[in-house]
Amino acid sequence: MKPLPSLPTMGVGSYASPGWFILGRQRIREGDLGPHDIEEMFEDATRLTIADQIEAGIDILSDGELRRQRFVYEMYDRLEGLKRVAPRRRLGIPFYDMAPRFTADSDIAAPSGLGVVEEFRSLCRLAPDRHLKVAIPGPLTFAGAIQPQPGREAACLDRLVSIVSTELRALEAAGATHIQLDEPNFAEPPFGLSFVDAAEVINRSLHGLTARTAVHVCFGNNAGRPKRPRAFTPLMEGMLSLASSQLVLEFANREMADLELLTSLGTRFEIAAGVVDVKSFHVETPAEVAERIERCLQYVAIEKLSVTADCGFSALPRYLARQKMQAMVEGARLVRGRLR
Repeated sequence: MKPLPSLPTMGVGSYASPGWFILGRQRIREGDLGPHDIEEMFEDATRLTIADQIEAGIDILSDGELRRQRFVYEMYDRLEGLKRVAPRRRLGIPFYDMAPRFTADSDIAAPSGLGVVEEFRSLCRLAPDRHLKVAIPGPLTFAGAIQPQPGREAACLDRLVSIVSTELRALEAAGATHIQLDEPNFAEPPFGLSFVDAAEVINRSLHGLTARTAVHVCFGNNAGRPKRPRAFTPLMEGMLSLASSQLVLEFANREMADLELLTSLGTRFEIAAGVVDVKSFHVETPAEVAERIERCLQYVAIEKLSVTADCGFSALPRYLARQKMQAMVEGARLVRGRLR
């Protein structure tokens, strides 16, 4: 395996679905595909995701999370003790009020795990001798769609921490060396938690891992839309309390605001800076990406900086995701060339 270059490039986790894959999902819902057909469809789509990343020149690959709709929603199907709540609005533009919601009527459990270990093993088989990362929703993000019984909020979080922690340990045992928790709900913690308390919930999930760990903090990307106020300053005390190796942060869609906070964050963490806007149809040029990277380097040392997108690519059409990945890689190469 080749060593990573300076300013290694990676996606956040999810990838854009091929058109035929979207049609295949519809056929699954209609009951037209058998188990072998479904498994072949998912594997073929994952192979294509890996090929797109390799073609673009991405340094650290992910599987694209195509087995999970919108990175977390289908994972609730693996949790017992939940009852789905029908959305109050079904008409009009899809938004956060149409996303799955649940009540917890008993102890939450995942007797068969969350399925991420199997996804990682498949990635290892399909992309041998490559630097790999695996991302998994964190306990705050799971909790954000769950309404526990009154007074059972702490117990609900305890169960989710246990479920996520068990999956993380199994991932590490399976050979994962770069594990990321996706926590868009860190910016709006569930159950009235403070940001520091929210960080402690995440830390309990990460406790005992020896793998390189990352926490992805963003402000939401459902259908390319944010959900909450997009400022890192209110989150700083909580972020500085996190026990991960790396923070994965969005900057491009916020016009690179809050970069100065990397001065303090960069002394505590490695930083994966989002320099490609996945919520915009504008395709960045390599020069634009390079300029954003160079602005990040004013605040964080090059050996602690990785290059990524703001969020996953799943809310984009695939052709656009490919173009943005290519611009991201070329922008990183431009900066490396200038620093030689």
